[in-house]
Amino acid sequence: MGKLFSLIILLALGYAGIYFYYGVVVKQEVQQQLDERGLSSVHVDNVEYGLLAPVNTSADLTVTVSYRGSQAEMNMTVQGHPVFSDEVSVQFDGLQALRLGIGIGQ
Repeated sequence: MGKLFSLIILLALGYAGIYFYYGVVVKQEVQQQLDERGLSSVHVDNVEYGLLAPVNTSADLTVTVSYRGSQAEMNMTVQGHPVFSDEVSVQFDGLQALRLGIGIGQ
């Protein structure tokens, strides 16, 4: 029983590491795609994805980007696995939310 529990804990820790690393790689991939399209001043703030995204070759994401005080949340789809595959495509699905920040000059 103790060995089974240890195995479950070890697998959970391994999956947590892959889950975290998946987010880092996806964030870098989206930023690279934006840079290649001439949008290098747009910054990727956050990437949200499902619990099973790291084990699938296709995942739906919500990406929060910012540009000069404005934020947008976009729905994107990743085809391929960004951790284990060299061929990955990121497709824009739609705009979910747009928040504009209006500031008064200082």
